[in-house]
Amino acid sequence: MEEALIAYQGVELYQQELCVLREVNLELRKGEFVYLIGKVGTGKTSLLKSMYGELDVHGGEARVLDYDMRTIKRKHIPQLRRRLGIVFQDFQLLTDRSVQSNLEFVLRATGWKNKLEIEERIETVLKLVGMAGKGYKIPNELSGGEQQRIVIARAMLNSPDVLLADEPTGNLDQETGTAIVKLLHDICEAGAAVIMTTHNLGLLRQLPGRVYRCQEHRLADATEEYNKNINN
Repeated sequence: MEEALIAYQGVELYQQELCVLREVNLELRKGEFVYLIGKVGTGKTSLLKSMYGELDVHGGEARVLDYDMRTIKRKHIPQLRRRLGIVFQDFQLLTDRSVQSNLEFVLRATGWKNKLEIEERIETVLKLVGMAGKGYKIPNELSGGEQQRIVIARAMLNSPDVLLADEPTGNLDQETGTAIVKLLHDICEAGAAVIMTTHNLGLLRQLPGRVYRCQEHRLADATEEYNKNINN
């Protein structure tokens, strides 16, 4: 079996002194789509943060793309993040510059230098998310759904192995949200692995994947429960 891109075994996560999650067991392989569900404050975002080095891992074993998250050095976190695509709920686009400049900024910050290669990569990711020809726009000229597509394009710039999406449909209407998750599924089918947190349980029926629930400081596999609901 192909080696897991993310492998957590018996992991514990803390915020300040409080235990957020304990005994977390999770594996993610290429081409897998995983939903993280659970109420606000149950640890979904904390789990994602631990995967990109924003939150320390306590206890157990945690590997993300060949990095040991228990012992990773601060200086190696930027290298890890280059191999991860991160999609935030609140977009975090630079509002004073065009979409093209937003994407170019990320590429240059991650070591791209050749102007032609930069332009070609930006064109490729905008096409991938259905936003070809929109590079000249300023973010506030775009709808929420269009901005989220740009955020996904930004996350795909360095062809990540894993895409982490934190409530990517949280600020969108249902139709737009479904289109965004369909896009994430397409990216997954093209070879990346995706972990997405969501409150919108309707999406799980329309676009199935593996399902994990954060509840009472634990992470439980709820895939069968949701597959049963879909089939009934």
